[in-house]
Parts: sequence; C-alpha cells; structure tokens
Amino acid sequence: MTYPHPSNDTIAPIPGQAHDQPGVEFGTSADGFPVARIGDTTLAMVPTADGRENFLASAWRLTRPLADLKRRDFHGHEGRLDNEAAFRARVVETARHKAELANLSREQVRMSCSTPWGASQHATIYADGIVFHATSGHGGFHLSAARNDKVLEVLRNASGWYEEDTEWAIVALIFPDVFTTYERSCADETLRNAWPSEWERIHGRRLEPGESWSKDKAVFERTHVHDWVVASAITSTHHAGMVEVVARRSRASTAQDEERRFLVPSSEYDTRGRFGFVIDGQRHAIYDGPSNFLGWPRRKTLS
Repeated sequence: MTYPHPSNDTIAPIPGQAHDQPGVEFGTSADGFPVARIGDTTLAMVPTADGRENFLASAWRLTRPLADLKRRDFHGHEGRLDNEAAFRARVVETARHKAELANLSREQVRMSCSTPWGASQHATIYADGIVFHATSGHGGFHLSAARNDKVLEVLRNASGWYEEDTEWAIVALIFPDVFTTYERSCADETLRNAWPSEWERIHGRRLEPGESWSKDKAVFERTHVHDWVVASAITSTHHAGMVEVVARRSRASTAQDEERRFLVPSSEYDTRGRFGFVIDGQRHAIYDGPSNFLGWPRRKTLS
C-alpha cells in the first residue's frame, strides 16, 4: 500500500475517539451534507453522484458560513467515509494533527542539492540531520551519517536517502519525536505492509490476519497457487445474471499467459475477497461461448 507525504492533512478515523476537539466548527452545508472548519481548512462529507457512498472533500480559505457552502465549493477525493461519525472522527484527528504540526520546529528552506530523484526544489528541515527534499517528480528524506547510524541495520539505506512513498516510514520509526501522532500511525501501517517480517522482528510478535495487506496477499497467493484466480471480469450480456471472467494461475507448470474463461453468478462474484475471486472447479465450468471482452475472439485465434 502507498501513503502521501506525511504532512498531508487527510486523517484516518480513530475508533472510540471523542469529537470535542478545540478549534473545530461543525455544521451542515446548504446542500445538506456535514461540513467542518479547522482554521483555513474546510472539510466535507460529500455523497457520490448515485448517493451510495460518501467521501471526504476539502477546500481552503472558505470564509462564508458553513451553512452557505455547496458541493461546488469543495474539491478532491480523499477517501471513503462510512458515516457521519467517521467524518467527525477524521475532522477531529485532522485538527489534532495540525495542532501537533504547529508545535514542531520544521523549517522550509531552499537547498542546492542533488537527490536520487533529481535536483531538490525545496526542503523541509525536521531536525538537525533529518531533511525532506522535494523534486519535480518525487522526493524523500536524507539523514546525516550520524542520524543514519541510528537506523536499524535491517532497514538502513547506506546512502542515507529514504524515498517518500514507503521508506519515509523508516525515518518516522527511528525518530518519532519529529513526527505527529497521525504520521507515526501511518508509518506503522506502512511498515506493516512494506516490511512485515521486519516489523514482526522489531515488535517481537506475529502480525495477525488483517494487520498487513502484503502479508495477507502473500498467504492468499501461496494458498491458491494451483487455483484459477480471476484477473478480469465483465457483466455478461449473453447470460443474464452472470459475470464472464478471465482467470489465471501462477503455478510453475502453467504458462504465464495461459488464461481460461468462466461464467460466475453475479451475486456470487459480488462476494469476492480483497485479493480476488477464486474459481471453484466443481461449480464453475470453463466457458467457451460468445464473449463480452473486446478482442477475445482475436486473442483466442492468435493463440
């Protein structure tokens, strides 16, 4: 899984957390959805066009009363929200994150510096020897030699550079005092997903199912190495109530590009797990009829 730069204000809810954070104003927009203001930032729980889901949207420097705001005032799509309680939790944690950021001594500067991702365009000094560099396309942290020596050997980059997608979490793990509570939480989740074995070694316990996406995926792949797993699917117009799927499997004796088609009841396919739908050879027969996949007949002829 990839996380945004750790200073991002998008916050995940904390179960059981109180919703009485100072400096937060809650309200209802002119369009009837929940909104909240934290300083210059305004957040909203905006419904999708079909009304089936809600997502977090944001705006900056809106000065009008919350009750006057409308959908067009907000932009972005910063994750799904289950309900208003989840929205309020994210708002409160955003406020907490912003308050903690204000108490940290991060300094924005310009440095003439080469990084593994190009020339540094601007830098943020988190502490002496801990600097985040942003380039035109990517970025990451650079640790001084003394700081880098403190990184656990199993996670240490000899260069002292740690890219922003996942490796930033290593910096947050080793130097938690220069990161907010939210950033540390994101770092822990990133480490559990990117380096589950190392996380287990550091914390002295095994990750349970559901705690690490990458570990769960590896278990799924080992368990179903000989099974046909759906790679793509489309609603069938030739068979009502069915989904036409293309499945592959990864065992060594199977050619990497070998594929089979199956028909699966739509209601059954809707119950698929997070890592895919596994074909049951006893119930799902190989399908060789008319296809809704563009180019399938040509692919079959060429193969």
